[in-house]
Amino acid sequence: MPVRMLEQSKWTKDGRKWVYYAYIPTLSGKKKKYQSKAFRTKKEAVKAENDHIINFNDSIDVGELTFKELYSAYYENQKDKVKKTTLKTYRDRMRYMKMLDNIKVKDLSATYYELWRKEINKLDVATSYKNDIQKFIKIVLNWATRYYGYSFARFYSRITRFTNPNEIKKEMDFFTLDEFKKFISLEEDLKFRCLYETLYYCGLRRSEARGLTWNDIDFARKTLRVNKNCVSVGSESSWNYEITTPKTKSSNRIIPLPDVLYNDLLKLFNEEQQLKIFKKDWFVFGRNLPVKESQMRCRKNSLCRRAGLRQIRIHDFRHSCASLLINNGANITLVAKYLGHSKIDETLNTYSHMYGSKLDEIVLAINNVA
Repeated sequence: MPVRMLEQSKWTKDGRKWVYYAYIPTLSGKKKKYQSKAFRTKKEAVKAENDHIINFNDSIDVGELTFKELYSAYYENQKDKVKKTTLKTYRDRMRYMKMLDNIKVKDLSATYYELWRKEINKLDVATSYKNDIQKFIKIVLNWATRYYGYSFARFYSRITRFTNPNEIKKEMDFFTLDEFKKFISLEEDLKFRCLYETLYYCGLRRSEARGLTWNDIDFARKTLRVNKNCVSVGSESSWNYEITTPKTKSSNRIIPLPDVLYNDLLKLFNEEQQLKIFKKDWFVFGRNLPVKESQMRCRKNSLCRRAGLRQIRIHDFRHSCASLLINNGANITLVAKYLGHSKIDETLNTYSHMYGSKLDEIVLAINNVA
């Protein structure tokens, strides 16, 4: 149930402007829309919203709701609490819930779950993705337990992880330095050259690179600052973007610029400055608008074909950066910091295979002193 500030024309004379909207499923299958009275502060509106939830929870029979009504209520509840990228993920997961949509909450059972699980198992997707889909069910059930006090203990315990011992783990793909040099040698547009160099040498996530503005480039210190994400909103035909906070707190970081990237960025900056309308809050890879993801991808695909290289994903430039760092002696702590990982475990789990040769060096060192 989102808390919102009213348009100024709707503020009360004594300054009350905050309201909350309730989107509550009813037993008829329709959502009940409710706008609260106005409150002076957002804090007062949030408290009133919580009171409304408690009162509503006391009156509704959750067991009579369908699973679709339940997860729809969860989605509405999260709209003002999570990023739009998270909401997009939820919408993607909902597509796989259709078999359970019309099952009443009180009837959720191991039988229905196993039928659903068999259908999901037929999908030609990685086991990890199947578990991501299933995670949405547990998230909704946990929320319903907190908000409605409804116990799913009997059903919840039957939800187990998907496993496939015969699945061959997909090899992580990346460009070696020689491959990247071959790739980038064909890029004639300086702006896109800088974009791919930033992805490769700095290991930025796609959304981090798209969010860079000229204010984030410190030419005096030869550094690049990551402090925001730029994510796409809507479809390609009705495209828009949104600036959000970084993925994690550790994603906020300052990265030193390699000379090759520094020189190209400085050249690009000098060219952009020649424009009378230039502003430092322009996007580095764009101007008043960020570069589209489709542009990044299509241009990359074209360069790979021309260079005779295999196609890698945009995200694989980040893996390429990790490989470059590790193969040139960077320890795991520095790699984690450079990539903006919140925990070293994340870096180890992702790139441990790249440290195989380093383990041989450790054994050799032990042999030399033993």
